[in-house]
Amino acid sequence: MRPRAILASAIAAVAVFVVAFVVSAMDAAHAEPTVAIDTSMGTINVELDRAHAPKTVDNFLRYVSEGHYDGTLVYRIAPGFVIQAGSYDSATNSRPVHDPIPLEAGNGLSNQRGTIAMARQSDPDSATAEFFINLADNTNLDRQPGDASGTTGYAVFGRVISGMDVVDRIAAVPIGMGGPMPGAWPQTPITIQKIRILATTPTGSGSNGPG
Repeated sequence: MRPRAILASAIAAVAVFVVAFVVSAMDAAHAEPTVAIDTSMGTINVELDRAHAPKTVDNFLRYVSEGHYDGTLVYRIAPGFVIQAGSYDSATNSRPVHDPIPLEAGNGLSNQRGTIAMARQSDPDSATAEFFINLADNTNLDRQPGDASGTTGYAVFGRVISGMDVVDRIAAVPIGMGGPMPGAWPQTPITIQKIRILATTPTGSGSNGPG
């Protein structure tokens, strides 16, 4: 093979490599993080949706990276509605949190069964670390039609991709008095042992509000 032909072949090979590298980098940039919520009743894997809820996902991952959720409790069970967790590591002690984040409820994601969303107070921009998993299609928690100011609804920021059976087992634990929401307190403690960031997956791989 002539030197010129060899050079052309080498240039073509480099070009292919560069294109493949750029495509790979673009895919990584558009990937969605997946976390494992390790509980005393099993593991729940959740795919987060940064594409639709960037501020909410980054806020949640900040708490995860800080270990905020490790050793906390599922402190609310509302059968047929939600299970909720976040900052309580006992019936009376809530861990310190960062400043609240803006509400991202109008992001096109609905509070369907198996989705994860941020709990908040009556102030729409009051979500910090508390989150819930929907046990049913709770579309009443979505942003209300005609809400031009964006002050209604609860921001969905991901979905359970495996471990919904664990969620359902947690939801079946007997509840009673105690905790921050009397009447919804699990009578058998359910601990979030750790939340782990697993990896990234390609984007698109598919009552009273919590407060």
